[in-house]
Amino acid sequence: MIYFDNNATTQVDPEVLQQMLPFLLEQYGNPSSAYSFGKRAAKAVNTAREQIADLLRCEPAEIVFTSCGTESDNSAIQSALLADPDRRHLVTSKVEHSAVVKHAEALARRGYEVTWLDVDSEGLIDLQELDRAVREDTAIVSLMWANNETGVLFPIEEAAEICRSKGTVFHTDAVQAVGKIDINLRDVPINFLSLSGHKLHAPKGVGVLYINRKTRFNPYLIGGGQENKKRGGTENTASIVALGKAAELASSGLRDERTRVKAMRDRFEQGLINTVSSIRVNGHRVHRLPNTSNLAIDGIDSEGMLMLLDQKGICCSAGSACTAGALEPSHVLRAMGYSNERARGSLRFSFSRFNSESEIDQALQVIPHAVEKLRGMNRGVLAA
Repeated sequence: MIYFDNNATTQVDPEVLQQMLPFLLEQYGNPSSAYSFGKRAAKAVNTAREQIADLLRCEPAEIVFTSCGTESDNSAIQSALLADPDRRHLVTSKVEHSAVVKHAEALARRGYEVTWLDVDSEGLIDLQELDRAVREDTAIVSLMWANNETGVLFPIEEAAEICRSKGTVFHTDAVQAVGKIDINLRDVPINFLSLSGHKLHAPKGVGVLYINRKTRFNPYLIGGGQENKKRGGTENTASIVALGKAAELASSGLRDERTRVKAMRDRFEQGLINTVSSIRVNGHRVHRLPNTSNLAIDGIDSEGMLMLLDQKGICCSAGSACTAGALEPSHVLRAMGYSNERARGSLRFSFSRFNSESEIDQALQVIPHAVEKLRGMNRGVLAA
């Protein structure tokens, strides 16, 4: 199998697995327990907190463990709304992950007002539009750091500064960005940041919400007072330990992401452009993650291509895994002004440090033949 769908999920790093196994087998104590068996688990949780804080360059006390990126996104938005009930307006973009889009739509049905920022044909927002959108009654602005489908990077530092100057809470869904680009929260006025473990070679079922120490927070899950009373529920110790180790490895691997992984992505992308006719890159060619390539291929449908490539052992996607199976074309590509035909003929390839040059070579042999086969099948259907 050749796995080119790392924006959907990543394989667990063997070093991460080894770090977490003792907390599934021997060190299974509850971190909230008073005896030493539980305190060893609590110490491991705090070590992981420090490792993640080192990656993000923030304080360990600003790290709150959650179950996933979706919970982190929802928690940030709900906290901002509860902090000032008179503020019933929020700002986000039309290309956000469903964790934000669906939440905003649900809030709109409950009487909140949502301003949806447009993106241009390269997937970028207009900072002047953001500046105009923020009002006195804006409770929160939520913008993703990196788009999960195209990899396009938003100018988060500038967006956060606009919100700071207007006294508005700012949240970024950084699920795709963490571990792939350098993030320094000491230099950016961000109130909330979300990340998810399974996007950086930790297991599924663990995430983080960064909460700036100066930001008022209202907990989304209320229970036994865990996570310094910011998130109730017994800590998922083994997965938290795994995420801490994954963060440590990601910190040391940032250079590899922007050099070797990016070089593989670029070679793959250019190889297809050179051998497949009528192929275009969706999104900005420069302002994007080093691992992501979203390609529009004329004359194909993505569902058919996914089936053909799956038969050849190549895994990629037509967009977000959270919307796989949807009949509608990608909301991200449609927001960028692309036609339904282009959106339905687009594929996302996303790479990681576990991919190899030989896999790129194999894919560059297989994919052009699959494209021609599907184009021939489609021409036959049209002729009939």
